[in-house]
Amino acid sequence: MTTLSLTHAKQWLKTSPHPFARGLFNTLKTLMQCSIPAPKWLFKPIFWFYTSLTGLLSWLSRSLFWTPMFKSQCRQTGKGLFLYGGMPYISGSPYISLGHHDRISGHITISGRSQEKRPELIVGDNVDIGWMTTLAVGSQIILEDNVRIAGRAFLAGYPGHPLDNAMRAAGMPDTPDQVGKIHIKNGAWLATGVSVMAGVTIGEGSIIAAGSVVTKDIPDFVVAAGSPAKVVKQLTPSAACSPKS
Repeated sequence: MTTLSLTHAKQWLKTSPHPFARGLFNTLKTLMQCSIPAPKWLFKPIFWFYTSLTGLLSWLSRSLFWTPMFKSQCRQTGKGLFLYGGMPYISGSPYISLGHHDRISGHITISGRSQEKRPELIVGDNVDIGWMTTLAVGSQIILEDNVRIAGRAFLAGYPGHPLDNAMRAAGMPDTPDQVGKIHIKNGAWLATGVSVMAGVTIGEGSIIAAGSVVTKDIPDFVVAAGSPAKVVKQLTPSAACSPKS
């Protein structure tokens, strides 16, 4: 009841032509927008102290808590892992193997399909995996050295649900024919929002444009775009090594 009354009062203040309502609305708006003076000689040191403190706390939590926690869930980790923003959410029981000097956002999901043989996520050296990416490991996902995966990518090694609607309604899992290996070769770059379906290999040095859906293999050193993704440009090996996510 109180919430409803407040909503009506806000609506009245915004829409009423009454002089009292207009005056009160403008007064409240002014109060909400006011702030104290901000001399740079005072607030620049405060800002520096704030950013230094938050950076130190972030480094301590990453080094002393999130990174060791994540490593404990991996079968193998190389040197120089940089895990930022927390710890990835891991579901199922995938084997996770990491190379050297990988950079992984803590805001990603790694899921492994439930099966007799545990699925494998194999990550090479110098690999970037951006925020809100999902790695759904059906049988195996391989990310070779120097792969770049930007934010909100989805590597769909398994769908999680069967095609048959009656089986879905009964809560049955996906079927083996829906599951496949995903292989991203050396130096490939998946831009923001790319989806890669089960059974797909993306060639060395290739770039997949933002928002594309990759349903078939992509050859080496090309740019592919669209849904489904198709080759739109050829690249030379030197050009393919330059992009960053």
